[in-house]
Formats: sequence, C-alpha cells, structure tokens
Amino acid sequence: MAKVVFKTEGITKVYDTGKIKVYALAGVDLELFEGELTVLLGPSGSGKSTLLNILGGLDRATEGRVWFEDTELTNMSDRGLTRYRRDHVGFVFQFYNLVPSLTARENVQLVTDVAPDPMPAAEALELVGLGKRMDHFPSEMSGGEQQRVAIARAIAKRPEILLCDEPTGALDSTTGVQVLEALRDINERFGTTTVVITHNAEIQRMAHRVIFFQDGRISRVVTNDTRIAPSEIAW
Repeated sequence: MAKVVFKTEGITKVYDTGKIKVYALAGVDLELFEGELTVLLGPSGSGKSTLLNILGGLDRATEGRVWFEDTELTNMSDRGLTRYRRDHVGFVFQFYNLVPSLTARENVQLVTDVAPDPMPAAEALELVGLGKRMDHFPSEMSGGEQQRVAIARAIAKRPEILLCDEPTGALDSTTGVQVLEALRDINERFGTTTVVITHNAEIQRMAHRVIFFQDGRISRVVTNDTRIAPSEIAW
C-alpha cells in the first residue's frame, strides 16, 4: 500500500453572505497517495479549487479535519501554515504570476532564496526544458514557456506535493502538451505527489486516479489501469 500523503475527514467550506450560506465543500472524505498523479474533474463551482487551497494551506475548512502525512493542518497557526507551504508544497496556477522585470532564472530564485533545501534555479529550468531560455524575460517567452517557468519555480524547493489549478487552461494544444509532459516527468522522476485540476476531461487519461466532483462532494473515483502520454491527449 502506498503511503497516504493527504487525508480529509468530512471537510466542509461555507461562505456566509449574510442572507445565504454557500457550501463550496459539503463533506469530503479523501485520501491522496505518495507518488500519485491525480486529476480532479468537475464543473465550475463543484469544489475542486477550494479543496486544493485547503490542502495547500492557503485556506481553512469550516468543519472537518485535514492531515498532511502525520501532521494535522486543521488548527495549525497562520505561521505554521506558512512554514508548511514553504517547506512542502509547490503551486502552479492557470496564470503564471511571473515577475515581468525578472528573467526566468531570477523568477525561480525567488523561491530558492527562502526554501530550506532548494535545487539551483538553472537545474530546475533544465528539468522543464528551458535550459537555453533561463536568461529571457517573460515578455520574450510563449505562454507555455512561462508556465514551465512557473513549474520550475514550484519544483525548485523540492516539494513533496505539487498542486496545479488549471495549469493548461490558458494554453493551446501544443504548449499545453509541453506543460503536461513537464508535470508527468516531475512526478515520475522525483515521485512528487501531483494533483491537477482541469476542465479538459481528456487529461484524466494520463492520471493514476481521477476524482470527480459535483456540488461540493466527491461523486466517484476512477483508477486508470492504463495511462496515456500527454502527446496522445485530444485537445
């Protein structure tokens, strides 16, 4: 049995607007395993991003309990969550959040300067196929290249967890495949537990497991006996 990296018990997330309560999560029990590449699928508003933010320590559940390995995140202090994010979690979002005035190398160094055991920025960029582009600025790079810089920045601190929210959402098929190949390679080379939110249902075919969300709940979980390469995904 693979090691459990994340476990949640009955987590809910409620947004209270005063007149109405909106349940972004309505009781989610979940386990994610070491080295697994998991895809989260479901319509907008089904709770996928809310779950990802809670797992990553960016948000807190209203009720329920959350563990990272043997550490409970539920009642951790803000300082503790900051340390948890810094030491254990890499984030990749739909929009790259690169600093325009910094080169690719310098954008990655923003993370390596504060991580406890980082890899060199140049090494991280080599891993995502940007060894020859590391001294270019974001304005000189394609969308796919900028997203790969964002992936290099996320992995440069050697996180156990890589959380990706629509990493190909703003990309065409060619650059999207390049980004997915980078994520797959990181998962396979380092055993990094990787969670990917996507609206492209075809991407589920490259995952070890697929978790479907509907109305703030997990509706079903599918394990893929065979997986396809990113280059085989229909866009």
